[in-house]
Amino acid sequence: MNKTEFINAISAKSGLSKVDTKKAVEAFVETVSEELKSGGKVALLGFGSFSVTEKSARKGVNPKTKQPIDIPARKSVKFKAGTELAETVK
Repeated sequence: MNKTEFINAISAKSGLSKVDTKKAVEAFVETVSEELKSGGKVALLGFGSFSVTEKSARKGVNPKTKQPIDIPARKSVKFKAGTELAETVK
């Protein structure tokens, strides 16, 4: 499901117009992004939580040349499904 299909599905289930639904989805994405950028965490009870994890620097191997490379440290977004979502998917 892409963003347009997601907006159409939410619009159909909520009874909101597609324009209002698009604004709501974009506001949700922007809010979560800003919170994660500032180092926070977003927890939606029953759905799941978004957080930022630190990945440390490590050694790796370029599979094409087999040469060792240094992989720098970075931040990564993590999503952990909530209990209700996990049970629904089972």
